[in-house]
Amino acid sequence: MKLVDDAKQAWKWFSVQAMALTALFLTAWGSMPDDLKAAIPQWVVALVAVAVLILGIVGRLVQQGNPNG
Repeated sequence: MKLVDDAKQAWKWFSVQAMALTALFLTAWGSMPDDLKAAIPQWVVALVAVAVLILGIVGRLVQQGNPNG
């Protein structure tokens, strides 16, 4: 396996940030008490997670910043 040339800059990529945000969101959801979870429909949680992941895919496909710098 070979890493991309600019792997040290991965934290700046929107795609990586979106995946990290999704992981944080789902971890927070999993640690919430059941009575709070009951107030939010399950489809909303799934929709938010999928939407942020789709934004991450878009972020990976769009040129970000200066490619030479």
